[in-house]
Amino acid sequence: MENTEMAKIEAILDAKIRPMLKADGGNLEVISLEGKTLKMRYQGACCGCPHAATGTLMAIEGVLKDEYDPDITVVPV
Repeated sequence: MENTEMAKIEAILDAKIRPMLKADGGNLEVISLEGKTLKMRYQGACCGCPHAATGTLMAIEGVLKDEYDPDITVVPV
């Protein structure tokens, strides 16, 4: 994975997503960017949260589509 692309993604997640997750006791870890697919892992309270697989995932993907690449797909692993 190219460091520049990962830095862009991490900056977006740090600004827009992680504060929301941390406020509820969770977080996320980016595993890899393979083409247009971002693989990430939920941490903390997000691991067992029923919203992580639906609304939260859609929110993360939506922010990254708007601010990084409209063709990106986010996949939890």
